[in-house]
Amino acid sequence: MNKKKKSNGNSILGTLAALIILCVVLTICSNKFLTYSNLMSVLKQTTFTALLASGMLLCLITAGIDLSVGANATFCACVMGMMVKAGVKNAFVLIVVALAAGTLIGLVNGLLLTRLHLPHPFVSTLGMKNFLWGASLLVTGSQMISGFPNGVTALGSATIGGFPVSFIVLLVIYIIMHILLTRTALGRSIYCAGGNMEATRLSGINSANVLTFCYVVSGFMAGLAGIVSVGRSGICNGANAIQPYDTDAIASCVIGGASFMGGKGTMAGTLIGALVIATLRNGFTLLAIDSSVQNMVLGLVIIGAVLLDVTRESMAAKARRKEAAAKA
Repeated sequence: MNKKKKSNGNSILGTLAALIILCVVLTICSNKFLTYSNLMSVLKQTTFTALLASGMLLCLITAGIDLSVGANATFCACVMGMMVKAGVKNAFVLIVVALAAGTLIGLVNGLLLTRLHLPHPFVSTLGMKNFLWGASLLVTGSQMISGFPNGVTALGSATIGGFPVSFIVLLVIYIIMHILLTRTALGRSIYCAGGNMEATRLSGINSANVLTFCYVVSGFMAGLAGIVSVGRSGICNGANAIQPYDTDAIASCVIGGASFMGGKGTMAGTLIGALVIATLRNGFTLLAIDSSVQNMVLGLVIIGAVLLDVTRESMAAKARRKEAAAKA
């Protein structure tokens, strides 16, 4: 346990160091980066990615993945847009429906994996992403919709002294999620399911329920992210369902120390990873870098994050073999 905590601590420190270096480089390259308004803009952008990443982390810890989070967030926003277009102006109703829609999509993803036994969540969630892309365009008539009530847009647009309220909410959510993962039996079951599914089953843990819970949470967070996105832009747009939001969420988790092999990852590391991604995108905008180059760089960042993950796993396995040989 102490070794695991030390490893997590080193990973978080490494990610934090990368964020600091990135900030220093952008400060040198642009005199606009360290302005208060720009830093608050980074936090607003971080909120959306970090909400998606919080649910994605649970899936990655179980050695799964949820490629539908970005499309789910867009779909939830579009469902609200459809209701607004139909004359519904009650903010509470709109928010509840959006969260329910996201949670339901997450539940379906979980059931496809645990009850219908599809081979890997990559397959089911990729299919769900494409389904939600079409559904988002369908419910909005392929149009952008505006006119959302203030109660809906407040979460993504409200500030306190310029500081985004959405980021404060994000911090509260991350603290709750951290407690869930580190201080509860359910959290230990999630890590156990990712580390060794067979051992989880033999220990009496209902792994199917644990996995389903993770995808339900991922769906709920996607719904919340959809509400935040409406507050940031004031509109919903079904075409955004195909945007690489899920890629940013995955990169945030892996940069923050999560592993595709399962059993690893922390909320603190994921938050810092989301800050890295948001800062990088903000830097691209400030430096007016061409979008094609942006995609290339972000692609390399993701490849580098995966390579780092594989290298960490290889080194850890090698250390375990040496330790076992020494005991023998």
